[in-house]
Order: sequence, then C-alpha cells, then structure tokens
Amino acid sequence: MKFQTIFILTTTVSLIFSIAACSPNEKAKANQAQPSAKTPVVETIRAVKDRPVYSLSLPGELKPYEQVDIFPKAKGFIKKIYVDRGSKVKKGQLLAALEAPEVSQQYLSVQSDQRKLYEDYQYSRQAFQRLKKAALKNGAVAEIELDKVRAQFRSDSAAYIAAKAKTNASGQLEKYLRILSPFDGTITDRNVSVGALVGENNQKPLFSIAQQEHLRLTVAIPEKHAHSVNANTPVTFTVSGRPGKVYNSRLSRNGGLLNQTTRSVMTEFDVENSAGSLSGGEYAHAKLKLQRPDSTLWVPVTSLIHTQSGIFILKLNNGTVQRVPVIEGSRKDSFIEVFGDITTKDQIIKKGSEELEEGTPVTIKK
Repeated sequence: MKFQTIFILTTTVSLIFSIAACSPNEKAKANQAQPSAKTPVVETIRAVKDRPVYSLSLPGELKPYEQVDIFPKAKGFIKKIYVDRGSKVKKGQLLAALEAPEVSQQYLSVQSDQRKLYEDYQYSRQAFQRLKKAALKNGAVAEIELDKVRAQFRSDSAAYIAAKAKTNASGQLEKYLRILSPFDGTITDRNVSVGALVGENNQKPLFSIAQQEHLRLTVAIPEKHAHSVNANTPVTFTVSGRPGKVYNSRLSRNGGLLNQTTRSVMTEFDVENSAGSLSGGEYAHAKLKLQRPDSTLWVPVTSLIHTQSGIFILKLNNGTVQRVPVIEGSRKDSFIEVFGDITTKDQIIKKGSEELEEGTPVTIKK
C-alpha cells in the first residue's frame, strides 16, 4: 500500500511539472485557436430587384349596380299599385298612381289664368302694332299715347310669361302623382298599400329598386398595396352561396383617394349577372393579381428577424453584423418584399438570428 501511494504521488507531481513546462508559444497558439472556433459562420445573399406579379386575397362585397329608394314628390293618397316585391320593371314603367284632387284643381286654375293672360297679351300686342303703324304719319298719334300702349303691351307680355311658367310647374307637380321606375331593375321592397297617405312628412320610401343584372364588386385595397393596382388588374372571386363556382372580372373604377379611417383605397369591379346566379349584397372572397409600378427589393423570408422592437435584416459591414430596420411588403413564394436602407450590393445574412447582435464578427461560408 505504501508503495502504491508513493507511485501515485510521483506520477501526479510529474504531470504538474509537465504542464508547467509548456512553452509560452504553445499557450498563445491554444488561446488563438479557441476564439476562432466560436466565430459564427454565416451564408450571405444579395437582395434581388424585381417587379413580379403577386396575389393578394381580400374580402369584398357584391352590390347592385344601381340601387335607390323611391319617395313621392307630391302629397297624396295611393290610388293604385302596379308592382310588388320581386317584380321585374323597365325604365319609365308605372309603379303606382297617387290621388290628390287639390293638385288637379290647382292645375286647372292656373291653366285658366294662363289663357286669360294670353288673351290680354294678344290684345295689347295688336293695339301696340296698330298704334305704332299709325304713328308713322306726323301728328297722327301723340307720343305719350304710344308710350302708354307700349308699356301696357310689355306688362301683359310679362304677366303671360309668368302664368305660363306657373302652369308648367303645376303640370309637373301633377306628373309627380305617377310614380315611375328610374331604371331597369327589380323591386326589392314595397312599404305601402292602396289608400295610404304619403308625401312630405312621411319618411318611409314607397319602393326600393335594385339593378341585379349588373353588379359591383367592391374591394378595399390596403395602403401598402394601393399603388400596385392598375387599369387592367384582374380579380377572381367566390361566394359562399355558390361553392366551387369562380367568377372573373377586371378593374372598372379606382377611388384613388386613401381613406383616412381604414387606410385603404376603394376599388370596383363590374360583374355581369344576366343569368341571375348572384343575388347581390353577398360577401365575396376576392383574389387579385397585383404588380408594383416600379421594381423593388426582395429577400428570402428567412432573412427577416421579428422582434419586439421591430423587423430587421442583418447585413455585413466590414465583416461584422449590422442590424437594418425594414418594412415588410408583399410575399411571393419564399421571398418577401422589403423597404429599408439596403441595396443590391449589400451582403445580407440568409438566415437571420436574434443571437447575432450588432457588431458581432462573423465568417462567410464558402
């Protein structure tokens, strides 16, 4: 036992002296090798400048091409109704007739006044013409008499014109007793019955009419995609009521102005619906094909880092990591559009990581 103990102690002392005898150069080499092994190795790429066509899915709403509530212009009783909810009507078709005796009597009264004033006007005109002709002979007619007849003629002429305008206004009011359709469409609502008093303080419309053979698909385009909409932007859409059926259209109108509340631009797509497969008022799932007006920068999705302080990409600056804040744009396959302080010449780390802090030295993978 003593021999074994002495042997172990001797061996231990020898190892300590051997370690202490290592040259300073070997220690320095070991220290240099240690940090180089911990230097991160990264793969870099360069941003691509492109202008691809990309897809964007958004909710939309189908609305009638034209839709209006019809109110009576004149006060009266409903005399007869010619249509009901669901009726197909043509432009100018009679929908209902009102009865207002006082309107008819007023029209007859102003017509009578117009005829009387017309006779007065005719008499004054003839009298003035005759007296004017007679005044051609010197001394035949006094100048004051001619002026008097001329003034009477002008007064009767003005009175007749005023009566004629009043008759036209009263006649137009009588026409308002006939309720006509403003365009081709379908009666979607009827709110009155025969005998009801309508007009003036009655705020409920007589009918609601909508044009369903043509529809408008309205889609709100978010602010960051607003400039990607052009005159030929196509759209495909589906509705829950017709599963599996895909409809197509192209841009018809672009509001252009950004809504300050929703931060979006309203667009409209005309939809032909002569077959009646769509009813209007439905919500739609729209898919648009958009394209930027100018080329933008695209990087792999893996290059982006999402943190609580923002979105960043990592690029190399003299062999060290530099974090660059960016704004996300559109996404196409495995690439995403970015806006920030980067160019196509920058070396961007392909797989971003939060562990790579600002100023960290890295080695580029070859």
